[in-house]
Amino acid sequence: MRTTTAVGAGVVMAVLCYYVYVLLERHVPKEFAYKVYAEYAVPAALFVVLGAVAGYFMNKPAVVDFFIATESEMKKVSWSSRAALFGSTAVVIATVLLLAVMIWLADTGIVLVLTRGLGLW
Repeated sequence: MRTTTAVGAGVVMAVLCYYVYVLLERHVPKEFAYKVYAEYAVPAALFVVLGAVAGYFMNKPAVVDFFIATESEMKKVSWSSRAALFGSTAVVIATVLLLAVMIWLADTGIVLVLTRGLGLW
């Protein structure tokens, strides 16, 4: 559980640091003498700081106890079978598609009434 949480935190930190890198790349003027250093050093420093903060919080006793309790509860969960999972997923996808078609038909009908019937547009 702690490993999965650490990996998830690492992914979130990496995406955030990449976003900061893209922002710096776009908004730091080309004339700035230390542009390359800013583009790479700031996201790297942010990654190190966020990693230290995540490591600090994930090693607190209360958080560790929560992870242990969560892992023990997850072992008690009765998971659906593969067939039931695929059946439920098919029902959800079919319902969403049917609803999308119904909304599209209603929207098209309203547009036709407003444009051709009432001549509003």
